[in-house]
Amino acid sequence: MPPTDIVAKPASKPYKAMRRLFEPRRKAFSFLALAFLMSCAAHARADTQEPIRLQIVGGLAGVTQYTKIEQPFWQSGIEALSDGKISASIRPLNGGGLRSQEILQLMRLGVVTFGTAILSDVEGEAPELNAVDLPALNPDVATLRKSVDAFRGHLRDLLRDRFDVELLGVYVYPAQVLFCAKPFKGFDDLSGRKVRTSSVGQSEMMAALGAVPTILPFTQITAALRDGIVDCAITGTLSGYEIGLPEVSTAVHTFAISWGVSIFGANEAYWNSLPADVREIIRHGVSQLEENIWSQAQADTELGLACDAGKASCPTGKPRRPMTVVPTSAADQARRRRLLTDVVLPHWFARCGQDCVASWDKYLKPIHDIEAKAP
Repeated sequence: MPPTDIVAKPASKPYKAMRRLFEPRRKAFSFLALAFLMSCAAHARADTQEPIRLQIVGGLAGVTQYTKIEQPFWQSGIEALSDGKISASIRPLNGGGLRSQEILQLMRLGVVTFGTAILSDVEGEAPELNAVDLPALNPDVATLRKSVDAFRGHLRDLLRDRFDVELLGVYVYPAQVLFCAKPFKGFDDLSGRKVRTSSVGQSEMMAALGAVPTILPFTQITAALRDGIVDCAITGTLSGYEIGLPEVSTAVHTFAISWGVSIFGANEAYWNSLPADVREIIRHGVSQLEENIWSQAQADTELGLACDAGKASCPTGKPRRPMTVVPTSAADQARRRRLLTDVVLPHWFARCGQDCVASWDKYLKPIHDIEAKAP
């Protein structure tokens, strides 16, 4: 009989019963097999997927925070932390033609996706950002930590609302102190001297002491002191040593004028476009990075003074000419509070307006116990 004439016989009742019994299991098995194959395919794609590559603008070049902490973390640490999912390249804030005063706008536009902004440098954009690092506000790291902890949430809101920047970390440099080419004993000796400053607030403080403030970028400090453009300069204790200030200065003050607080953040749209697990890895890594930077800043404040003094305990670089370390006198301590109350805060309020008065009263007044005064 030809094959076309074969007629299928109806299934027997026992066969139908068995089919009804096993059909749900067959479908379930098929579904599980399909899910397994899809999972394998996705895993294979993940294994061959290129890592997410980040472009980072870090802190200041040539100082410990950048060379020993930030740069190694982004060049290799983030890749190890993410098991190869993330890689990054980093360049310093003061390299490649960037102006630190413009970094927040570059981040807002997405030209810089991940960047570092020194709050005193971007104060012109929004004076309220620099609330935690006003001159004479934080005499030590412990007080600075309290200021930052109290203000961090508000700082995060300011960056999101005004600049479309997601705050990821708050960094700090060693204490910024006064280096002078000629000897001095304290604040009373600064009258008439030209002093390099890095912010409007520092300039107002120096002017109140009778000095002549001159705002200069970090990279010009050594040459300015060497060439007599300024008589003194405010910068970090260890940063000053690293850029060679002992060769052009004779004395350094221990008084912490400010700390060079900076924020690390991301363009908000770019940040939100990253996978959730990648964002979590970056947040975790930057949290560790921040803690390392704070610990290093505290240690480097003392190390910087030891190096500036030419002590044997200084392990950094080649020996430099020893400087006189000027201790903070009781008169300087008393002057600090008067300067903060009568000069720094009133001028900051005048520049910033009622927003700064309100944020001071809400977040920082409980810590520092200083009433706002009209300028």
